Amino acid sequence: MKKIFKPVSGYPAFFQQYLDVIPNDGNLLLHLRNILEETEQLVIDLPEEMLLYRYAPGKWTIKDTLVHVSDCERVLIYRAMRIARGDKTALPGFDEELLAAHANANKRPLTDILNELETLRTSNIIFIGTLNDEALDRTGTANGNPVSARLLVNQIYGHHRHHLNIIRERYLA
Repeated sequence: MKKIFKPVSGYPAFFQQYLDVIPNDGNLLLHLRNILEETEQLVIDLPEEMLLYRYAPGKWTIKDTLVHVSDCERVLIYRAMRIARGDKTALPGFDEELLAAHANANKRPLTDILNELETLRTSNIIFIGTLNDEALDRTGTANGNPVSARLLVNQIYGHHRHHLNIIRERYLA
């Protein structure tokens, strides 16, 4: 399987928390697949009341969080594609709270949310697998920050892992 390693430098400090949770073995594509199964096993048998639980006022539910993971993945892969293809256009940020507020996650069946994430991830793994090191190391600007395509594709896993950890620690503890 193709090896895709984490970036070692040249990224804003904000990304460090996400990079820290990515295994440093270059098996990004495998990890992106495996975390899907881990996610499903974690949430598939939860009762609806747990899927709609908020650990504090104003916090997202588990369903909100899973849809947020999909929404962010769409943004990250779009940015990675543009940068990997050499587009130097500064890419805008986005309002994750606004997206979550309009996603209707809590009215959707969990199986639908998981299917969406799996379908999206499968497509993105195929795309990421097409990128060579030159494309992965191209840089651009997203949300006012210098980023590489390598950082963004790794961020997909790091962001997913971050939220899976939150689900375990704050919802299921």
